[in-house]
Amino acid sequence: MGLRLFASLLALCLYASAASIDETKNFHPLSDDMIDYINNLDTTWKAGRNFHEQVSMDYIRGLMGVHPDNHNNLLEELVEVEGAAVSDVPTNFDSREHWPNCPTIKEIRDQGSCGSCWAFGAVEAMSDRVCIHSKGNENFHFSAEDLVSCCRLCGFGCNGGFPGMAWRHWVHNGIVSGGQYGTKQGCVPYAFEPCEHHINGTRPACNGVGPTPKCAKTCEGGYNVPYKQDKHYGSKAYSVKSGQVQSEIMNNGPVEGAFTVYEDFIQYKSGVYKHVAGKALGGHAIRILGWGVENGTPYWLVANSWNTDWGDNGFFKILRGSDECGIESSISAGLPKVTKH
Repeated sequence: MGLRLFASLLALCLYASAASIDETKNFHPLSDDMIDYINNLDTTWKAGRNFHEQVSMDYIRGLMGVHPDNHNNLLEELVEVEGAAVSDVPTNFDSREHWPNCPTIKEIRDQGSCGSCWAFGAVEAMSDRVCIHSKGNENFHFSAEDLVSCCRLCGFGCNGGFPGMAWRHWVHNGIVSGGQYGTKQGCVPYAFEPCEHHINGTRPACNGVGPTPKCAKTCEGGYNVPYKQDKHYGSKAYSVKSGQVQSEIMNNGPVEGAFTVYEDFIQYKSGVYKHVAGKALGGHAIRILGWGVENGTPYWLVANSWNTDWGDNGFFKILRGSDECGIESSISAGLPKVTKH
């Protein structure tokens, strides 16, 4: 009788477990049901509405622009990070506060309807590092458009690329300046208009990935520096081991990371994200600018490229120390060529 009762309880537990795993299968990833389900789990983060339910899932999947073959295109690891030792790493670090005179660190860009996150994470961190390594004397807003359209070894433009190759391209070929869409700033501003996450806004609808722009190799009219002269270069590019990411950020500035995005992540609003529901949508590249601890949970502080109306004003926190969604296993960085001051 005892064995029969045990078997019945075991079957009940297995059924309950399977039911909880399958519970989100009937939820649309952008539905209120998915948001409520996540929030009822009482996990380390809160979900909320970032995209209207009618936003195309093809568009959402198209944002995940780290190509599946990225693991075959990683840079060589930096053998040793100069400067701060692991023992010198503080509990909290925010690049926005540590280098307050570098405006790009606070910036959130928008990749629009293009799977160009691999390029955005790179040019964002490169822009930060030029300012940091010039001690605030040089500000250069690297063009995501130039990198997406002109780097042949980086992958497939708006259809996905390799973050490490973006940094290598910076060293060998250089990248020109360029502001966000509609700014008319720099040599090659971004070509993709931000789309409307919320159905009642003024931007065009989010409807899938657009074609990769052609490599122009000319600056837009009114910009008075020739294309070749506008190029800025890196001096070296490398991958960073998971145990050295904090030292690398403290010494050299934000880095580019890549991780697997699941359906629950697109609903992130606050707290420390960790995967709790939904299936994988693809690989995504971002800029990591710091870390900390929130309510006892260690996190990385990260800038996304989905505009400021996503997440926590465009930023998010993700669980640190356990390679959550692969966040610590694909870190790319490099050093800029800057004039000594």
